[in-house]
Amino acid sequence: MELYFTRHGKTEWNEAGRLQGRSGDSPLLPSSYLEIEKLGDYLSKVPFERIYCSPSLRARKTAQGIYAKLETPCEIVFKEGLREFGLGELEGVCIKDANEKYPKQMEAFRHDLSNYDPYPYKGETITSVLDRVTQVVVTSTLENKGPILFVSHGAALTAAIQHLIGKPLSELRAMGGLKNNTVTILETEDKELPFTLKVWNEDSFLNEEK
Repeated sequence: MELYFTRHGKTEWNEAGRLQGRSGDSPLLPSSYLEIEKLGDYLSKVPFERIYCSPSLRARKTAQGIYAKLETPCEIVFKEGLREFGLGELEGVCIKDANEKYPKQMEAFRHDLSNYDPYPYKGETITSVLDRVTQVVVTSTLENKGPILFVSHGAALTAAIQHLIGKPLSELRAMGGLKNNTVTILETEDKELPFTLKVWNEDSFLNEEK
């Protein structure tokens, strides 16, 4: 069984270098819709049983764009557990300012989640994020037989995917972060963890002329 994952299209806050977590939700850039079309074309022949999507608008718009291209229609299921990291008081704050005010936390957030402590700005812990995303993915895997697609967010998906393949907290960012509108695929035969990484951050289709 194959599990597909993609991060939503690039947003105005992404472009402006602002932190965008669980409650922050800026609009997609106009250019993102073209990338979503390309992503949809790339996935169009995959017979997904369901699409599981974060309720955040940027993820919903991405999922709907993919769905419009699918040759085999399927249900889109919105799951709270697929939302982005809760960043508390840092929602919408410029990354540069966050780095200056909370250098240790931001360094850990980007490179070593085993040392991530979001308490000073009332953020969500890595344990909380991994628990809720993993619960959605594992449950969804048990409920389906064929391929399924998850549309979610960069930081949450990056950490959760690495966790699902058995990496420790200190290595969840070792392969870098997921880029917008890329495709990552996990594979499982027995539907038990750890899963197997088959494709990571595939984006060659985004560079093709449309």
